Amino acid sequence: MGRRYAAGRNYDYGPENRKAVSGLSPWVRRRLVTEQELVAAAIAAHGFDGAEKFVQEVFWRSYFKGWLERRPLVWRAYVEGLDADLVALECDRRLRRTVEAAEGGETGIDCFDVWARELVETGYLHNHTRMWFASIWIFTLDLPWRLGADFFYRHLLDGDAASNTLSWRWVAGLHTRGKAYHAEPWNIATYTGQRFTPRDAELARRRDSLDFLEPKGLPPLQPLRQPTRPETGRPTLLLITDEDARTEDFDLVGLDLRAVATLSASHLRSPLDVSEAVAAVETEALADAAMRAGRPAQSFRAGVPEDLARFAERAGVTQIVTPFVPRGPTHDWLERVRPALAARDIVLAEWRREWDEAVWPLASAGFFKVKERIPALVARLIPDAQSAASADGRLSSSTR
Repeated sequence: MGRRYAAGRNYDYGPENRKAVSGLSPWVRRRLVTEQELVAAAIAAHGFDGAEKFVQEVFWRSYFKGWLERRPLVWRAYVEGLDADLVALECDRRLRRTVEAAEGGETGIDCFDVWARELVETGYLHNHTRMWFASIWIFTLDLPWRLGADFFYRHLLDGDAASNTLSWRWVAGLHTRGKAYHAEPWNIATYTGQRFTPRDAELARRRDSLDFLEPKGLPPLQPLRQPTRPETGRPTLLLITDEDARTEDFDLVGLDLRAVATLSASHLRSPLDVSEAVAAVETEALADAAMRAGRPAQSFRAGVPEDLARFAERAGVTQIVTPFVPRGPTHDWLERVRPALAARDIVLAEWRREWDEAVWPLASAGFFKVKERIPALVARLIPDAQSAASADGRLSSSTR
């Protein structure tokens, strides 16, 4: 989390030789380990200056989450655009063959093919490699960016609606408009330790960004969605999703807790089949969260919205409470549940973490606005990082 991370985080020497990155992203994605814990542990070990680069990268994730919350139409456009791309894929045999070759690691571009197979086999790619891969997908293979983002989202164990969608948009020149990221042969050779040495002719054939696909520019900023807050004393169903599987962090005192339910929704990441490994990690995370809740939990698979509403009605509750569910497929499904709940006079209430309340309002444009506030945010959210880290004994093992 200190100098080793800062110096080595951009190097990908292969899945068996990663010593400069934490590999914690699947757990952070589900908040089994929180951003607050990571920052506290890093500063406790290295001081703020020594851990600065690691801390900044933790805030990048929060920035992306807040940015998508404030521009929800970007997520909607992704979903609708992906549906259109999949229709085109069915109709265009040549496109289908090229996509199948790319996903199967059979393009003839050695580095890209190895990475495609690594993603499918392990559910993970190094962050720098994700950038190279997306650039080659878009600018060398000339494939629709949303199909590439969908390929990642179906296989990444740490797949996140905001980070995945906005990272692909960033590479394509849609996030920072007109500034696309192009994978360069020298960069790949340098930062893979010469594992791969692609020739110039193998890579990008086009140098423009894809901002022409969105001639109207970005949609306007929206105020952050304000969740309905839980009411004490009401008969309550606790709902656990893998958007935030740490319900014990929230105040359950005063809730008349009648039932607990877990909601598996990883299959909603894509209209196509989602990796079994992704589903398995979600299942384990939800089971672990339910165990920590200390009560028997009913398992639900996000399907017919009425099913959850009927269960809540049978449990005799008037509110369902869950940690905040940000923009993405789980949020979309819960929005479809709301009418069935309203018909039964059941309220869907959410807790939002102090961390998100502090960072998300700053995610209005580029990352700099968040970056310049990091010292103040750390002082506010982790006033004594050394104490915060040492007070939680499990930090010492969970961050190794």
